[in-house]
Amino acid sequence: MKPNKKLSLEPYKGTRDFYPKDQFVQNYIFGVWKKVAERYGYQEYNSSILEETDLYRAKTGEEIVNEQTYSFTDRGGRDVTIRPEMTPTVARMVAAKRRELTFPLRWFSIPNLWRYERPQRGRLREHWQLNCDIFGVDGIEADVEIISLAYDIMKEFGAKDKDFEIRIYNRKLLNYWAKVVGLNQEQASKITKVIDKKDKISTKDFYVRTEEILKEKTEEFIELMQSPKKFEERTNFFQKKEEGKLAWKEINLVFDKLESRGIKNIRLDAALVRGFDYYTGMVFEMYDVNPKNPRALFGGGRYDDLVGIFGVEKVSGVGFGWGDVTTKDFLETYKLLPEFKSSSQLYICHLDGYLDKANELASSLREQGANVEVDLTERKIQAQIKTADREDVPFVLVVGEEEVKSKRYKVKNLQTGKEEQTAEKDIYQLVKKNA
Repeated sequence: MKPNKKLSLEPYKGTRDFYPKDQFVQNYIFGVWKKVAERYGYQEYNSSILEETDLYRAKTGEEIVNEQTYSFTDRGGRDVTIRPEMTPTVARMVAAKRRELTFPLRWFSIPNLWRYERPQRGRLREHWQLNCDIFGVDGIEADVEIISLAYDIMKEFGAKDKDFEIRIYNRKLLNYWAKVVGLNQEQASKITKVIDKKDKISTKDFYVRTEEILKEKTEEFIELMQSPKKFEERTNFFQKKEEGKLAWKEINLVFDKLESRGIKNIRLDAALVRGFDYYTGMVFEMYDVNPKNPRALFGGGRYDDLVGIFGVEKVSGVGFGWGDVTTKDFLETYKLLPEFKSSSQLYICHLDGYLDKANELASSLREQGANVEVDLTERKIQAQIKTADREDVPFVLVVGEEEVKSKRYKVKNLQTGKEEQTAEKDIYQLVKKNA
């Protein structure tokens, strides 16, 4: 570093600093995620943030590996990547202990993930994500449960059905269509990536990228994507073919079962494919209906072949990833975030010479279970109380000669201004009752 170069006060591009009020929001989001996941019987797991790069080359897709990952060679000459997603990791973990685990398996995690891309609303380079997965259930009951879990998380946040929608499709239909029009595996994989980006790039760019892959089939494809009539024709065509019948049966069953659970804000989306190569069946995403937040709140689907890439017996899987950035945007838009609440319940001020007594009282209250701060300065009482107020600590008391002798203290609620005198032994109960 140059001797005179000024150090930046900003975090690395695409990342965030979490000051206490920011961390409060983050903890709230994580808390709701965890509570609902555990309500459904999901067990928490985690893993290292570093993986061998080959793990992502195998199934995530070359574009993500080549353009969006933080990859490097470590000091031992190994090619490693800071994880951009969690699904390949959990598949590896399941494969590693395939014979020791009890199926069906319900797991969840809230990992820290990294992708090198342009920061914008709803997407940063670093984010956290709720991952929920079921392994070992071949039928669509697992798909229905995963979507129901996500829906219940939205209700726990206080969201109304009219504020969001769940979009559903089946990758089997896209794969079958690709086969019908004569695309090879590489072309099918590429067109999947382009469709996945349709709402994130310009119309012109979408056409250019499509033409590079489909050549003379481009016009037909574009019309198919944009015309309800063409989509209806394709639907009728698929329903007459055995491979198409199975996919449509799955879609209809998922819709019926979700609606029977009272989940009605769902719709079919033929442009929904999910960009990862490992999806094999039903795919789904959840969107805010407010155009201010155009990115998916969560996305996922079925990946029945992923565990098998590790050379073990296949285990069916279905799951989703749900980012914290889009979640915060949604909660802010609909004013669903809770007001900041300090982790401190009580702030103890003191007159000159009574700091030791203040610390003794704090120790006693902490042993009882209270979260207590002590002002460590010799400032005037009003300055100490002002600090407590600025930190949003709800209660404050002062330690002085009179209080120490009588063992009675005036506990003030800084939010209401109400002051209550109580015996030293009852301070914690007073604070706890009114917290």
